[in-house]
Amino acid sequence: MSAAFDAAAELGYDGVELMVWNEPESRQLRTVARHAERTGMPVLAVHAPCLAITQRVWGADPAERLRRSVVLAAGLGATTVVLHPPFRWQRRYAAGLSRQVDELERAHGVRVAMENMFPLRRGRMKVSSYTPGHDPTVPGARNYTLDLSHTATAGDDAFELLERMGERLVHLHLADGTGLPSDEHLVPGRGTQPCADVLRRLALTGFGGTVVVEISTRRARTRNARLDALAESLLFARLHLGSRRASPM
Repeated sequence: MSAAFDAAAELGYDGVELMVWNEPESRQLRTVARHAERTGMPVLAVHAPCLAITQRVWGADPAERLRRSVVLAAGLGATTVVLHPPFRWQRRYAAGLSRQVDELERAHGVRVAMENMFPLRRGRMKVSSYTPGHDPTVPGARNYTLDLSHTATAGDDAFELLERMGERLVHLHLADGTGLPSDEHLVPGRGTQPCADVLRRLALTGFGGTVVVEISTRRARTRNARLDALAESLLFARLHLGSRRASPM
């Protein structure tokens, strides 16, 4: 985690999005706050532990994981918590989620932004792990996160989704993809998604949320290669958004 804060500061980002992970440090308010203070990189958003691999972080109850994510975000001064739609088997959690989000937002002054996901694809077959599906605009949410790598994987039209989210879009995960069944999170401009056009649209509409660079650097063989990818993504965001509102994951 310290490496992410260091890279953000070195490259001139505005802050970071914290992914709550199996790594214990990512869940410790004081530790994260020390990294933020040391580097001058504020935590602008917190990503709740929603992935299958993080289903035991803070216990098995997804409602408790959301609550603790919001409390952590509020303690760090972050304005947004990114959340995935409930899994199909989380019926009780899904039934009470809207009420819980309303109560948490009112109590802590933090926006909970539901993120668009993607179905599992096997040839022509698509199966969603989420309820009621991977598109959070059906049935709707108070606030949204738009992920442009996920639109590629799902085969969704990014602009149609952007229009449906409308003024409730408060958070953008800037990445790219080519439409493969796996979630790619490419450097923006290296795939098929309208990353530049989406940024320009947000700039024209006076978007007041946060743009977060969420790319995968797993294939980078050296630290310099990783920094180059992050620097290219930051330049892309600022060039097309026309502002400095971009932060890495």
